[in-house]
Amino acid sequence: MKKGLNSLGYYLLLGVCKAIGALPYGFLYRVLAPVIYFFLYRVGRYRRTVTRENLRKSFPEKTDTQRLAIEQKFYQQLAELFVDTLALTAISEKEIRRRFRYLNAEEQQERTVGKSWICAMAHYGSWEYTINYPLFTDHRVGAVYRPLHSEVFDRFYAHVRSRFGATPLAMDHVAREMIRTQNEGLQPIALALIADQTPLWFTIRHWFDFLNQPTAFFMGTEKLALKFGLPVYFLHVEKIKPGYYTARFEELYDGTEPVAEYEITARYAARLEQAIHQHPELWLWSHKRWKHKPR
Repeated sequence: MKKGLNSLGYYLLLGVCKAIGALPYGFLYRVLAPVIYFFLYRVGRYRRTVTRENLRKSFPEKTDTQRLAIEQKFYQQLAELFVDTLALTAISEKEIRRRFRYLNAEEQQERTVGKSWICAMAHYGSWEYTINYPLFTDHRVGAVYRPLHSEVFDRFYAHVRSRFGATPLAMDHVAREMIRTQNEGLQPIALALIADQTPLWFTIRHWFDFLNQPTAFFMGTEKLALKFGLPVYFLHVEKIKPGYYTARFEELYDGTEPVAEYEITARYAARLEQAIHQHPELWLWSHKRWKHKPR
C-alpha cells in the first residue's frame, strides 16, 4: 500500500513539476521566482533566523544594512533555485547547454583523459544544473548524493539528476564504484561531490578556519582522492543572469603530490571562501552549517 502511494506521489510530483517547468523563461524567472521569494522570505520567513545568524558570524566586519542586502539577494537566489529544479524536469539538451556552460571543458577533458577524477562542488550558484556535464565529457559522471528520507523526493531527484547521462551514486557506494572501476577496467569516472556539507558529529577529526568560525568539513573528497589517486578540481561557478551560469574547473590536487593530512580539504575550503566573499548571495546560507562546535 505504502509503495503504491509513494509511486503515485512521485508521478504526481513529476507531472506537476514538468508542467510548470515547461512554461516560458520569462514567466518562470520574472513572475514565478518573485512570487516564490515573497512567500519564502516575507510570508513563511523560511529559516531567516538561521540565515541571519550565519551571515552575522561570517561577516562581522559588515554593517547590519550590508548583511541585510546579502540576505535579501540570497532569498532571491534561493527562489530561482526552486525554479531551476522545476525547469530541469522539462528542459531540452540544447537549452541546458545554453543555461550552464563550462568555460574550460575541452581543457579539462584533455588533462583528465584516461583517469578518474573528483569535481569538488558546493551549494553555490545552481549546483543542480551541473547534471548536464555528461554532455561535455567522455567520462562517466557519478553524481554523489546523500539519500533523502522521503522516498518520493529521493526518486524525483534521482530522475532529474540522471536526465542527461549522470549516474546518481549514494555516498556509501562511491568507494565500491571506484574499486569496481579500477578492477574491471571500466571507463574513467568523474565524481561530482558537493563537499561543503556538514559531517556527522562522530566523524569530525579536524576543524578548519572558514568564514571566521571553526568549521568541520565532509572528508570524503580527501579520503577518496588519496585512496584512489584521484585529482581534485574545484568547480567555480559564476552567475550571468537568472537561470544562466558559467563554470570553470580549477585544480586543487593533482592526484600524486605528497600532501599533509587535511591539506586537500583546506585548499577546497579556502577556494570556496574566496568565491563566497566575491558573491555571498550565491551560497546556501539557510543551511544549519555550524550546528556542530568544537568541544
